[in-house]
Amino acid sequence: MCDQRQLAEMAKNAGATNAGATNLGAINRRSFGAMGGAALLAGCAAATEGAGAQDAAATGPGVMRSQVSIPTAAGTADATFYHPAEGSHPGIIMWPDIAGVRPASQQMAERLAGEGYAVLHPNPYYRSVSGQQFADFAAFMNQEGFSKVGPWREQNTPDAVMQDARAYVAWLDAQDAVDTTRGIGANGHCMTGSWTFYAAAAVPGRVGAAASMHGGGLVTDSPQSPHRMMQPGTSYLAAISQDDDAKQPEAKQALREAAAAVGAPIEVIVYPADHGWTVLDSPAYDREQAERAWAQMLELYAGL
Repeated sequence: MCDQRQLAEMAKNAGATNAGATNLGAINRRSFGAMGGAALLAGCAAATEGAGAQDAAATGPGVMRSQVSIPTAAGTADATFYHPAEGSHPGIIMWPDIAGVRPASQQMAERLAGEGYAVLHPNPYYRSVSGQQFADFAAFMNQEGFSKVGPWREQNTPDAVMQDARAYVAWLDAQDAVDTTRGIGANGHCMTGSWTFYAAAAVPGRVGAAASMHGGGLVTDSPQSPHRMMQPGTSYLAAISQDDDAKQPEAKQALREAAAAVGAPIEVIVYPADHGWTVLDSPAYDREQAERAWAQMLELYAGL
């Protein structure tokens, strides 16, 4: 999971220094722009919030976008719902990383919808704040984002995440754009990578695929460690960064053994890239390796 030490390492790897915070922002925005971020910013105006998928607007060829509100046991979660304009499709819960919902994460969710999925992109901090809090990852790092989100993160206990997952699955299953004869997938990055395991545990038999992208804390000593909550009806992908693997090399085998113990398929892959490499505006973003991980994720979801 991202912590202050890891964020400092990411900044260092991106060529940033404490005296050159604007340089970090420039690096991130160049990476973001190279992936079409400017086009996204032009088309990412917020839609009116509602109790369901209301006021849908086209965002790209064949993709619809709605700002939605979802009742949960903890309150009302704000989220964005992307789906192909026609037909019903497997549902996906796609959580952003520690910096929360922002144009880069929205672009990733929209892209996944374009692959033929009904994608719910929730605000992970809805218990504390609503909507976007940082323009991009550069803003998160330059505006003391770690300290800001700290109290919000503390509310996302394993039980809270599972509570949310149940609400999101129920909401997705009530949408015409979701094919309820197919399984639901879960996708998370960094802080939320472990949440995909919790989603599968929260709704066993319904969440059929969990993809963790450089997820933190997948193997811990806690009774609620994600690897101890794997489900036989779920297929898993643990995409691990090379630096995370260096810190906890034993996690790979622990994940494989835990999956085998319950009869769950799992792909555990260490990528030659650093923590955060799949996120468009991360200082560690690596386009080549991000595309490899994306393809692996799509292969996982093809089985839903």
